[in-house]
Amino acid sequence: MEQVQSLELEASSSPSLQDFMKLLKGKTDSQRLAGLLLVTKFCDKNDQHTILNVYHALGSTFLHRLLLTGMGRGGVGGDNSNREAYLRLSVTVLASFARVSQVAATDEMVSKIPLILEVISNESDSSFREECYEFLFLVSAAREDGIITLYDSGGVNVLASQMATLPDGSHVMELAMKLVQLIVSKLPAGKVHVDHPSELSNMVVAIAKQFALLQDALKFDALYLLSNILSSSYSGPVHAVLQSMTCGEWSTCIRVGIMDVLQNRVAPAEKLQALVLAECAMSIAGKEWLIGSTILPFAHNSFPDNRCILLVLESSRVEIAVILNELAYLKYEASKRLPPNAEIFLVKLRNLGVAFSLVEMIIKLISKFGENEESNSTCILTESTLTKIIGGLNETIGAVLEYLHDAKDHGDRKGNDLLASVRIVGSYLAEAPSACEEKIKELLGYMLCVEGEDESSSPFQSISFLLPVLCQITMDKDGCEIFVSAGAFRAVVGCLISLIDSSHSKIDSSTIFLACDTILNLLLKREEVQFSLDNLCYVELLQALSRWTEDTIDTSVIMMASSICSLILDTTCEEALLRHPKFKPDNLIALSQLLKRSLVTCGQELTSDDTNTNTNTEADLYQIVSSERFPHVKLVVEGGANFVRQS
Repeated sequence: MEQVQSLELEASSSPSLQDFMKLLKGKTDSQRLAGLLLVTKFCDKNDQHTILNVYHALGSTFLHRLLLTGMGRGGVGGDNSNREAYLRLSVTVLASFARVSQVAATDEMVSKIPLILEVISNESDSSFREECYEFLFLVSAAREDGIITLYDSGGVNVLASQMATLPDGSHVMELAMKLVQLIVSKLPAGKVHVDHPSELSNMVVAIAKQFALLQDALKFDALYLLSNILSSSYSGPVHAVLQSMTCGEWSTCIRVGIMDVLQNRVAPAEKLQALVLAECAMSIAGKEWLIGSTILPFAHNSFPDNRCILLVLESSRVEIAVILNELAYLKYEASKRLPPNAEIFLVKLRNLGVAFSLVEMIIKLISKFGENEESNSTCILTESTLTKIIGGLNETIGAVLEYLHDAKDHGDRKGNDLLASVRIVGSYLAEAPSACEEKIKELLGYMLCVEGEDESSSPFQSISFLLPVLCQITMDKDGCEIFVSAGAFRAVVGCLISLIDSSHSKIDSSTIFLACDTILNLLLKREEVQFSLDNLCYVELLQALSRWTEDTIDTSVIMMASSICSLILDTTCEEALLRHPKFKPDNLIALSQLLKRSLVTCGQELTSDDTNTNTNTEADLYQIVSSERFPHVKLVVEGGANFVRQS
């Protein structure tokens, strides 16, 4: 240490640039040390020309030896008591060199990345930690393989272990966040998410704290970085780790930060990014995240617990209204002069999808609380809060219906924007079937015809989205009349047949039952609404229901299928069925087998006279198979014999 102090005294007078160069090119280590001290004391760290000259004069060998000595590995004169001073000096000089981009991009600088990472790990409380992070960021960003070297040298592990200890809002924290952003954005997609989900989750926790606490530009850096990490299509492993954390402080931090952004005057892009992050948080923590606590042990805030859900809903409503207006202009006005820019259109669709997703989760959250009135969250979602939420949802759905009406007027029925609009309308109407009644009457037939861009791979999606509300409205006569006037019966039958015949294992059986319930509701009120069955429609439906039950042992499937079949058969006879060109004797055999299985399931025998204990549908089925209108059906059900196939 005495040697370093004596060198500092020698450098106390103001030297010239020639003095620097003479010492830096000296033959002894002491001369070079003195030259470096002069550089750190008298050179402007932003004077890149001088720094470049210093770099060339010093060369790489001495500085490397000095760094190793500071790390306790080499020898540059003096004893071990000077080690910390040597380390501080070498790191300071390296950081200065890295500020010159052409120096930062050299092999010599990149080769120092592993050493500086080791310094950070071993000297976590050092006064020159900021210079270490600055060096890492500048060198890693200077050339493509810089970030690869950082990653391969364990940079992710070091950052994950160190970020929680960095001072909040400090420049070193900012540099650490920039390094994380470099790693996530420059490496192959998903590499960090897959290789280091635990480490990346720890970084999320540290960054989320900055997002909640800060009120400067770094807050928005944290917002974009969190969104980038959590919205990645490869973020599943990170989500899983965050879900498993016993302490959910990270989610509270994100909630508080998002509320800060949404309730203040910030650029639309920042508000949209906050909505993206809110969607990510809910995909990890569940819909209840919207009404979670806003209390943090290290921060002072006074947000009401219902503020987050109201802010997210209002911001989503505004975003939806703006985007729909922009999309309508691009599709129906600007396109008259030039075709819409595909990239701009896709960006708007993605943003619309985020806002729609948030609104749909709010709808499901409200529905959940409606089903469970004893929920602990009822104190948060007071009657006043619910009134505000429902008002916001009504406005949102109203804007979506206006967009669909505009599309209908322009003869436009294909597009993912339209399909997404139908989905959000269907989600809301499933919980509030009487909402926007007049508009629904006008648009129901159109919405059933809407198709996505890739309808061939996933047909009948719009109908599937509307099935919950269709099932509800067909429970009364007025709803059935709306259903029939919109031509919905044929659409739902087509959807049901497609679902039954689909080979996709992902299909939810509840969707099939919804379609069946809807059809059943209408058939039960057929005479009240004076609805006539289309021959081809019911023939195809009978065939599909027979196929559906062919190999099943599920009694609920058998009973549902036979209930619909009995109501259809009540309107026709065997002779009429066989006259239909698409209904073959084999179809009648399959139908007969279905009816027989249903009666067996009910515990009925054809010889039984006691049908009063059965439901009306079961009694109707018994009468059908016992009557002379279906002789071959009766034959199959009675004895299991097949009738002679007709040519």
